[in-house]
Amino acid sequence: MSKPIDEGQAKGPTRRRLLQAAIGAAAGSGALTGFPTIWAQNIRDITLQHAGPPVTAIPQIAEQAGKDLGFTVRMQASENADLLNRFLSQSSAIDVADVSITFLKYLVGRNVLQTIPVSKLKYWDQTIPVFTKGEYPDGRKASTEGLAPYGVLYATTEEGKAFAPGPTAWVTGMPSVTNADTLGIRPDLTGRPITSWADLLDPAFKGKAALQDQPTIGIIDVAMAVQARGSMAYGNKGNMTRAEIDKTIALMMEIKRSGQFRSFWTTFDQSVNLMASGEVVIQSMWSPAVSAVRTRGIPCTFQPLKEGYRGWGYNLGLMKHLTGLKRDCAIEYANWYASGFQGAFIARQGYYSAQPETVRKVLTPAEWDYWYDGKPAATDLPDPFGKPAIKPGEVRDGGAFWQRMGNIAVWNSVMDEDRYLTRKWNEFITS
Repeated sequence: MSKPIDEGQAKGPTRRRLLQAAIGAAAGSGALTGFPTIWAQNIRDITLQHAGPPVTAIPQIAEQAGKDLGFTVRMQASENADLLNRFLSQSSAIDVADVSITFLKYLVGRNVLQTIPVSKLKYWDQTIPVFTKGEYPDGRKASTEGLAPYGVLYATTEEGKAFAPGPTAWVTGMPSVTNADTLGIRPDLTGRPITSWADLLDPAFKGKAALQDQPTIGIIDVAMAVQARGSMAYGNKGNMTRAEIDKTIALMMEIKRSGQFRSFWTTFDQSVNLMASGEVVIQSMWSPAVSAVRTRGIPCTFQPLKEGYRGWGYNLGLMKHLTGLKRDCAIEYANWYASGFQGAFIARQGYYSAQPETVRKVLTPAEWDYWYDGKPAATDLPDPFGKPAIKPGEVRDGGAFWQRMGNIAVWNSVMDEDRYLTRKWNEFITS
């Protein structure tokens, strides 16, 4: 495949290059200092509105970006269901966003996002190949069950109206945050080791199990469990047929009637409180929620399971309305987002950056060894907000980065039968 054409080479001198030259001359005279040295006088009044879920749209990240970049970033945190509605109906009030890879199926082709030229992404070559090539560093192909990041990363043209099957010069967003999800457990209350997704449905935990009330994620977690216990086999757990949806929902109805599920949570805080209170001992969970329970001094494990993980990812997306200097600032912000600070911040709550080598330079050696290398913590380690979170000798649940990310069984997804699934899921929840 030919090398992507650099936007500047294709179109000659650009406004950005002229600005860089002018500002660079000023910087050389000592008139400007700091990072970046471009557009320093012009960008002081620029404000970027960054929308995302509460676990990534964190004010401290925006504050650091403002210090480093010279313009203002404001975080707007919303739960995922609200985010999608905002993207579709209020995108003009947003400039950049943490866009779930599953949302891309709803947004691409709807005049919501604009593409980003690969040539403008400074850390593209350091982005993990699970996103850029659909494979692991050792050449193994990553799972294609569900909606794999590689399948929705590239756009066919600059206009970004459709996904491309392979690499192009344009992407739908900059890969940013990822993780390998599993079940959260209270090891002090389960009474035995938890090793399989099937344990979610074990009658031993009747009334003590919970699911995330989100159709695709909830049904995939159950599918992992029912397949693990031998009740069903799926062609693709992340893209079920109607027959598979019907059979899975029927099983879920039966399990619900038995009293297995204590709750169906919709927010981060709900999941934390269920686990911290002991009302639930095994459930769908997010890594930062596990961390939040632990900071209360309560045992909580993001449990590795033999069948593998459910993977997901976010891209940093640019809204369609951005033009001119504000668009240039948004691309500069995307590069800052990948440069290490943001990745180190979210690492301390258990999330991974899609550019881990930039994060290594910001984390302390002890933090890197624990969060990415799977080694015992050499010292006390803080959460993102400075509270003690990890004690010396603790080892991250699941081990090293590629032990977790290299064992994705299925990705979060938007199924072809999404509308049908949503209707059946709502029937299940309200039954």
